[in-house]
Amino acid sequence: MNYTETLAYLYEQLPMFHRIGPAAYKANLDNTYAIAELLNHPENKFPSVHIAGTNGKGSTSHMLAAIIQSAGYRTGLYTSPHLVDFRERIRLNGEMIPEKCVTEFVEKYQSAFEIIKPSFFEWTVGLSFDYFANAKVEVAVIETGLGGRLDSTNIVHPLISVITNIGWDHMNLLGDTLKKIAIEKAGIIKSGVPLVIGETQEETAEVFTNRAHETGSSFVFADINLKAIKIQQDNFKQSFDIFHGNDLWLKNLELDLPGNYQSKNILTVLQTVRGLREQGLTISDDHIRTGLKQVRKLTGLMGRWQVISEHPLMICDTGHNYDGILAAMSQLKNLEKKKLRIVFGMVKDKDIHSILELLPLDAEYYFCQPQLPRALDATELFSTASNMGLQGTVFPSVQDAIQAAKKDSDNGDVLFIGGSSFVVAEALQTT
Repeated sequence: MNYTETLAYLYEQLPMFHRIGPAAYKANLDNTYAIAELLNHPENKFPSVHIAGTNGKGSTSHMLAAIIQSAGYRTGLYTSPHLVDFRERIRLNGEMIPEKCVTEFVEKYQSAFEIIKPSFFEWTVGLSFDYFANAKVEVAVIETGLGGRLDSTNIVHPLISVITNIGWDHMNLLGDTLKKIAIEKAGIIKSGVPLVIGETQEETAEVFTNRAHETGSSFVFADINLKAIKIQQDNFKQSFDIFHGNDLWLKNLELDLPGNYQSKNILTVLQTVRGLREQGLTISDDHIRTGLKQVRKLTGLMGRWQVISEHPLMICDTGHNYDGILAAMSQLKNLEKKKLRIVFGMVKDKDIHSILELLPLDAEYYFCQPQLPRALDATELFSTASNMGLQGTVFPSVQDAIQAAKKDSDNGDVLFIGGSSFVVAEALQTT
């Protein structure tokens, strides 16, 4: 099979959360351990940083990888889901895994995998760990897919464990309280492995500290140890003064990710860098500056408060749960604009009503649905939104919705695309 045929085979044969949702979720690590055994345990052949959390783990992973890469280390990066190309999930020094490596891996292990019957995610974790081991990466940044305790990535024994924050998402799988969700995320904390907690939250802090004490792991809350004062921001970048305690550590630190929510993630990243220094990695302040100034270029990160065009100003963001949408809407509110136009679609397994309550009533909506089985029907979304006072029109596809919104836009209007990573993915493929 060539690369296209290989991907088609995988999409058709393996249960994929990306497409079908909870039915693809495996509530144990049996398949992952079987795959690791088959591959001669590649997860033990490279040092790693393991990152979990409800929001921010993708941005945090990419920022960390950019810094480690800038420090001269051969850097692996595993994230999910992808937006445009499957190979975005697996990168070496920012470069996507070659198509040839994907096809050769499938050809070599196809028969064995058909016995194991892994999910798409389990298979992808096996591929990434095997690729990193063979490439002799010096540090791999590994982002969990869903949860932590039972996530396939949780077979690594990292240099540092990182938990960005806890919010409302995947409650049907992880639990119906923040404490229950936190317990699942805390499952990545390993015996004696230092822990960085990005955000101090009253409901969940004790879960992490108790788990750290149980495992003999040192821990630090990034937002207690460090502070970020924003000094400049536009649609393409922002900069901060970073304080360690009362001492100015990094003056005018530039970040090429302009989302307001990055002010939290950057503290998590910087605290993790301090921990990696204690683990023996040589990462200077100049390496931090070089990496954060060009995260997109070094790692290929897309979809985080990304400007697609300036005329009209068209922005997309992959925030897709309550906290993610809240952050995006708060930033949109402060943009200068004549009219706000929002291309919006969702998937079925989100808290639809709570999310729609966050959307501004004075915007014009273009309701659509991404092309996957998990998608919430655009007509159903429109009906629920209309009952809540949101005004808009239904479109058969993301592309049609964007075209209509662009056609309606005048100078000074702002066009936002979001509601789901998959809406953003289709927007990036068609704009």
